[in-house]
Amino acid sequence: MRSIKLCACVSALALTCMPVNANDSGPKYVFYMIGDGMGTAQRQVAEYYHQEATGDKQARLVMNSMPVVGINTTHSADSLVTDSAASGTALATGVKTDNGMLGMTADGREARSILEGAQAKGMATGLITTTRLTHATPAAFVAKNQSRNNENEIADSYAISGVDFFAGGGYRHFVSGEGSKRKDSKDLIQQFRKQDYKTFVGVNSTSDFRSYQPEQGDRVFAAFTPSHLPYEIDRQHDNSTPSIAEITRKGIDLLSKDKDGFFLMVEGGRIDHASHANDLAGTIMDTIAFDQAVATAMEFYHRHPEDTLIVITGDHETGGMGMGFGKNYFMNLDKVALTRESVEDKLQGVYQGDRPAFYQHIARKFQLNRLEKDEKALIERAMDAVDGKDPEQIAHYGGYDPVSIAIAHITSKRAGVYWTSYAHTATQLPLSAIGQQAEKFAGFKDNTEVAKVFADVMNIRIGVRS
Repeated sequence: MRSIKLCACVSALALTCMPVNANDSGPKYVFYMIGDGMGTAQRQVAEYYHQEATGDKQARLVMNSMPVVGINTTHSADSLVTDSAASGTALATGVKTDNGMLGMTADGREARSILEGAQAKGMATGLITTTRLTHATPAAFVAKNQSRNNENEIADSYAISGVDFFAGGGYRHFVSGEGSKRKDSKDLIQQFRKQDYKTFVGVNSTSDFRSYQPEQGDRVFAAFTPSHLPYEIDRQHDNSTPSIAEITRKGIDLLSKDKDGFFLMVEGGRIDHASHANDLAGTIMDTIAFDQAVATAMEFYHRHPEDTLIVITGDHETGGMGMGFGKNYFMNLDKVALTRESVEDKLQGVYQGDRPAFYQHIARKFQLNRLEKDEKALIERAMDAVDGKDPEQIAHYGGYDPVSIAIAHITSKRAGVYWTSYAHTATQLPLSAIGQQAEKFAGFKDNTEVAKVFADVMNIRIGVRS
């Protein structure tokens, strides 16, 4: 790690120096849990579905049961609607930046993250995600790059970061040869191994990862898939990769062996992807899977209540989800259970011109064997767009396969949910927290302020490098 003599944080208008609480060393164990794309609606609809699934109308998601709550704004330096690079940078460093930029200000000055501050304090550190490890949110805690799309460079940053526990997807940016996205001959997996990391690469490593028992001093790099980990709705059918809760438990097992404590960032990244595709079932299942990771952190909290801090928030809302459709005052979330596959990873591309075969597919996987007249018409229009390769018509489907989006909208409407966007929105986000000094996260804050509270509570410095 580079030595830092002085740090500062930048707000939208001015540079400020981060306060450090000299009288308090802060919590020993810190969890920063980020649901990518997870706004109020995503948390609420997942809880309503959970109540339907359990038959308990009083059931709560763990993240919705925390004693401390807040509301966060999310705008970036150049847009009211942020992307994950700018919002991740704000949440990680307390700095506003332009969409697309990571770990630095809009004018290119590098910013120190909470993770780096924790390392400087001697704490063990970990990054967990259900996306590629090189994706924007985890990258914001380590990388300093002009573009989130430079994922090979981000992987290079990881290889020299000293982070103790990496786990997620995206090994294609760390390896050379077949399946790699690298243009050079670097094999960063070998580099990790030379640094005595235990490595778990590819789906075939899942069994070894599950049976692995961390020992004090261990470090881990795990990337189970070439790109993102599977959607939970798909993963739970074959269990070929570990769940986010499993990964979180393993990360805790390793990091908690450090006598100086740990900082662990956990991202439920595919909540965002499902919401981009207007996939209601996918959104709900990944939100619930993320909540199970929160429950895992809570189990640890209950063993160490005086030393632990858990904060849960999102980086932005995705999809403009609304609960309630047209003039209908009722929702039917039990219908979500009828869905058997994700829209983006599984349904997209299934239609290849054979209409009867596609209708058979959605009857099996979505229980859409009795279509209303308007539903059938919506699917047929989407098929016409694909068959005619009509660019103007296809443009109305957000860059996704029109036929899969038609199914997403039919299943959402049947459940009483609608979407306004295939992109992010500027909607404010809920935050919840529990543990040592959690009350400092309460209230109405910008996302940069959340990072600054972490710095204050943990007695570390973050922000612009001088």
